[in-house]
Amino acid sequence: RMSAAETRPPDPPSALPRGTRLDEFELRRVLGIGGFGIVYLAFDHALEREVAIKEYMPSALASRTPDYRVTVKSERHHETFAVGLRSFVNEAKLLAQFDHPSLVKVYRFWEANGTAYMVMPYYRAPTLREVILSGGPQPEAWLRAWLAPMLEALQVLHDQGIYHRDIAPDNVLMLDGERPVLL
Repeated sequence: RMSAAETRPPDPPSALPRGTRLDEFELRRVLGIGGFGIVYLAFDHALEREVAIKEYMPSALASRTPDYRVTVKSERHHETFAVGLRSFVNEAKLLAQFDHPSLVKVYRFWEANGTAYMVMPYYRAPTLREVILSGGPQPEAWLRAWLAPMLEALQVLHDQGIYHRDIAPDNVLMLDGERPVLL
């Protein structure tokens, strides 16, 4: 019989290895990977809690050196990489300013290793997509209960001139099956 760790797929080659230390944070495993970044489960040794760390790592534009630095693959990608990095840092700064229960909170961010990182809460919760797929049609009351706080969170962003541009069921966590958090 295999353990959950043994049946988990290996981390992608562009990811930092498990056990890597970034200041007080120890990377445990990859939670998700997208076109512009990798999200890790990490342990915060200073505060003794699990957190999620998002790393700016656009794999189409950059690669990782043996000493874990992120470098641009080609000089022609340098400006695109730099613009993306600035956008990532700005996103972290903006999210750190908001305090709404349906917006993910950023505890900290920093630049290092040729890239940037942001530290957020680690939620053990299914995505909206997973909730919908597991339960079939949902009652209207349930839809209204999570939609109202989601719309409030979007209003907070829109009032600051910020537009999410990737609202999808995979980018919404459902805490306790009913409270949404927009990632």
